[in-house]
Amino acid sequence: MTTNIIDRFARLSALKPPKKTTAASHAAAHPAPGFSPALPDGAERLAQLLEAATCTNVFGEHLTVRKWFSEPIGDEPPDGAIKDSALHLLAPKAAKEVADPTQWLFLDTETTGLMGGTGTYPFLVGIAWWDAGGLQVEQFFMRELSEEHALLVTLADRMATRPVLVTFNGKSFDWPLLETRYRMTRSIKPSAPRAHLDFLHPARNLWRIRLGSVRLAELEKHVLGWHRGADLISEMIPQFYFDYLRGGAPEPLLQVFLHNQMDLRGLAGLASRIVALLADPESHHSTDGLELFGVSRICERRGDTARARKHYTQSLAAALPAETDRAARRSLARLSKREGDLPLACQLWESILGNSREGLEAYEQLAIHYEHEADDSRRAAALVREALSELQRARRHASLSAALHRRYKTQFEHRLRRLDRLQRQHQKAAQPLLERIDAESHAEP
Repeated sequence: MTTNIIDRFARLSALKPPKKTTAASHAAAHPAPGFSPALPDGAERLAQLLEAATCTNVFGEHLTVRKWFSEPIGDEPPDGAIKDSALHLLAPKAAKEVADPTQWLFLDTETTGLMGGTGTYPFLVGIAWWDAGGLQVEQFFMRELSEEHALLVTLADRMATRPVLVTFNGKSFDWPLLETRYRMTRSIKPSAPRAHLDFLHPARNLWRIRLGSVRLAELEKHVLGWHRGADLISEMIPQFYFDYLRGGAPEPLLQVFLHNQMDLRGLAGLASRIVALLADPESHHSTDGLELFGVSRICERRGDTARARKHYTQSLAAALPAETDRAARRSLARLSKREGDLPLACQLWESILGNSREGLEAYEQLAIHYEHEADDSRRAAALVREALSELQRARRHASLSAALHRRYKTQFEHRLRRLDRLQRQHQKAAQPLLERIDAESHAEP
């Protein structure tokens, strides 16, 4: 506890202007262009190592680093307008600028804290855009926290030229943090994006089942085929900046700049890959069943049931792991039922009967079908009894949560009581007819 408190006070002290040292006094006597004696001792050295320029505006200065990368990571950047089939899945009803990839601005921040909040500063803001067949990356850096306003003005200018913001988890972290910082200035208005594309959620749908983790570095390696090599741990980034503010060596910050550049390059490559997949998995030669399953789920959530059914069928043909196979069959059965294709729906439900969550749902759906559509309450009741037996087996194997087990048990028992009552009513109604037939069969000729 004491160590944590001491560490917190150490970080707070880093936010204060650094004390004048001998090196700072020397800088005051021999100022370099663009540098203030109030800057940390390592600021000039950092600019030299990065070959950075000083950007000046009405609010002051900050550092700027520009690099152009000719080799794309993964797929080539989109050539021409994004297809409607991809746009509908990425951003339905979005502004027309979304269809033009030249209007996209990739953004990633490095901050003094990983939890956000009003005390968190985005000390390094990286942006990128496709340019001349490559990726242009530009990074804005606060040499000292008082340069925040100058950095925010420059960022607003860049966003005004490319109004479609593209991030990876930026809807939850990067952009809300920047909006907070803009509001706190009380004088600088951000250039609000016309649209915001965040590729974290499509990535989860497409690759989380296969990879488990959808960290950007993992996606780069396993989806884009690019290994970024040695990289720093994100949790270390705030400490590197605090150390620099307290007069420490600037060299560790070089890793932070490189990390930010790699995040932007990985994001651009991932965006290209996802856009191509959502536009048309077949023309993109996707044979990965899990990838096709992910596209299907995105299509279903956007209401494109025709494409969802098509890609669910393709994913099943590509051979899925058992659990995902059941999930795909359940989803395809639901869509088939909704569109009136009951024979296919029943076939799919029959194929996944068992004590899994999908199997128990299949029992329930088949019981509903036989009771209401096929008018076969006897078959419906038999299915419910089988389901109750499977439910007991699921409890022994602990394959269902206690809450889900109770819900299914209540539903199946209630349905079985109603079906048994219905069968007794049918038997009672049919009894006079059966007695008359029996009497006539025993009557004298």
